[in-house]
Amino acid sequence: VQLVESGGGLVQVGGSLRLSCAASGSIPSISSMAWYRQAPGKQRELVARLFNDGTTDYVDHVKGRFTISRDNAKNTMYLQMNSLKPEDIGVYYCNAREKVGMVYLERWGQGTLVTVSS
Repeated sequence: VQLVESGGGLVQVGGSLRLSCAASGSIPSISSMAWYRQAPGKQRELVARLFNDGTTDYVDHVKGRFTISRDNAKNTMYLQMNSLKPEDIGVYYCNAREKVGMVYLERWGQGTLVTVSS
């Protein structure tokens, strides 16, 4: 599975951005997809995850502001980010959990930078 993110950029506080993650390769082997964020000088952290049954999970500080979704026809996952805050700044990475045989492998995109100006 290969992942390519797009949609990052510079936005003012309170603004919105939509990130996209295009997946290719062995799509049926993907069990879930997610967005992670890595803020400057910090470890990568989970922002939101979308399971194949449609279940979603969000980190507390984005609940009500971010929405994760997937267009299966386009093999693309999205992260709609509204009411952006300076603490949302970071590189956002697309993640796919791929089942290969009896194990799960984590696949990553190259990341897309989100900057929020105050």
